[in-house]
Amino acid sequence: MKDIIKIIALYLMSLSLTANAIPMAITHGTTLYDPAKAWSGYILFASRDAKTYLIDMTGNEINRWPYHAFPAWPIAGENSGKILIELATIDNYGVDYQPFTGMRNVSIGEVNWQGKVVWQYGSKIDPAHQHHEIQRLPDGNMLILRAKKKRIDGWDHDIIDDYIDIISPEGNSVWHWSVADHFDKLGFDSQQQKIIKGSRIGNLFHINTATPLGKNKWYDSGDKRFAPDNILINSRNGNLAVIICRETGEIVWRLGPHFPSVNYQGGIPRPIDQLIGAHNIHMIPYGLPGAGNLLIFDNQGAAGFPQAENNIVSASRVIEIDPQSMKIVWEYNADKSKQPLYNFYSSS
Repeated sequence: MKDIIKIIALYLMSLSLTANAIPMAITHGTTLYDPAKAWSGYILFASRDAKTYLIDMTGNEINRWPYHAFPAWPIAGENSGKILIELATIDNYGVDYQPFTGMRNVSIGEVNWQGKVVWQYGSKIDPAHQHHEIQRLPDGNMLILRAKKKRIDGWDHDIIDDYIDIISPEGNSVWHWSVADHFDKLGFDSQQQKIIKGSRIGNLFHINTATPLGKNKWYDSGDKRFAPDNILINSRNGNLAVIICRETGEIVWRLGPHFPSVNYQGGIPRPIDQLIGAHNIHMIPYGLPGAGNLLIFDNQGAAGFPQAENNIVSASRVIEIDPQSMKIVWEYNADKSKQPLYNFYSSS
């Protein structure tokens, strides 16, 4: 009987500790803002309520638009007030039509500050299938990351192919690049290619970044691989990133898909170690610390062919790499804030 009472007491104590660990109220708005340390500006984001918001660093709403986006993108230019958004979607929730694939996205558009549509692309007859990336280029054309069903030569099933389309203001395609068309140039060895072909994953490569490099010191010093118009893409599922030459369509630089094991305690600088399911790779522009280097959010979730091995503890990190030396030159993880590594983790 005493043992039963002890067990009940321990159980009640565990419930009490769990309750104390769960916040009783969720804080809304900005929780921390140190202007001396934060890069001040505005935040544009699409919310789950199917609206897009512009807020300042203190959390004050500056404007909202009655449209969702994947993602929202501001139009450059003085007092533009225009953004790129998603206008319509297909009500189809099959496996191939999960929101992150882009296959549900019917049309995209440009809206002004008041929310009026001033440019539109895509329709139910000819859907845009845009996802993860949309931006207006300096020449006025639109770069769109899109998706479509496609079969790679020699395969017996379709995949969802991610491809880049550059569209003129009139809606005409002026440049096109398909991941599936360059499958044999992505760096996968024969064993990996066999795994990929047999995986039957619809959204096979899951490209989540496609962006021009912009002006940079590497090109200015003579390295033509980093021409400002060349496009950097990232494959979340493939654990690799490549730079595509706009003039030739060839891959001129590649990161992955083969890496040594991740080392959270490794010194800096060091060779790039295992990336898993990374997002938001981009070149740091002129005027910012580390200009010319690549900044990557490395999720360390589940990705790769075969699936890459994590450390004992899954933990995300942000790394900055030198794209010429292929070394990590700066890194942030929870350990840098004297927290357990697993406190900073997003598996997406």
